[in-house]
Amino acid sequence: MSQTHFGFQTVDEQDKARKVKGVFDSVASKYDVMNDLMSMGLHRAWKAYTVAVANLKTGDRVLDIAGGTGDLARAFARKVGGTGTVVHTDINYAMLSTGRDRLLNEGLVLPTNVCDAEKLPYKTGQFDLVSVAFGLRNMTHKDAALAEMCRVLRPGGRLLVLEFSKVAAPLQKPYDWYSFSVLPKLGQLVAGDAESYRYLAESIRMHPDQATLKAMMKTAGFGHVDVHNLTGGVVALHVGIKC
Repeated sequence: MSQTHFGFQTVDEQDKARKVKGVFDSVASKYDVMNDLMSMGLHRAWKAYTVAVANLKTGDRVLDIAGGTGDLARAFARKVGGTGTVVHTDINYAMLSTGRDRLLNEGLVLPTNVCDAEKLPYKTGQFDLVSVAFGLRNMTHKDAALAEMCRVLRPGGRLLVLEFSKVAAPLQKPYDWYSFSVLPKLGQLVAGDAESYRYLAESIRMHPDQATLKAMMKTAGFGHVDVHNLTGGVVALHVGIKC
């Protein structure tokens, strides 16, 4: 059986999927609160920037992968209007149902599917835009997931990958201290789960840096990829165009 990483641990590939599921089952109910606390509200600005870069128009078709509690799906739906489509997906049922219920409470009904990004159940060329925010690093076969995202886009369509990335060198020491000393304690205090937030810090370090992810996207079929560093590289938005 092939092995991969789960944070800093080396595990069997099948075990990673189970462990990641356990993390998000545990944090789903406190996910939004913890996002605000651990990013000091910056995640809202990162997502707003992503929506601005998406530059959607009325009638566009959007696939939101690892859509979780629905922040991007909600914003995209406002842009595409009644003639457009935003499909809200996640591999984790607890996260997806939390997001679905939240959107329904706001009067927003979107197509919602539990699906694996490595095996998307959609037609080739079906979407104008695909997005994945803070989900790619949890995928076992990132190359396969990126290739699937490219497949379901029309020619000229775009993939937006918003993800934690490699911070600028002057920020490295304080960022490491915050990640490994503060985040687990915050997770224990608010969500009753220190280990899931320790995994978060570790998974960020194991994720490809900006240049590596850009190269992976090109290999997956994106002819042009731009990288937007946000907050000193704490987060990067990769924008790939299917040529």
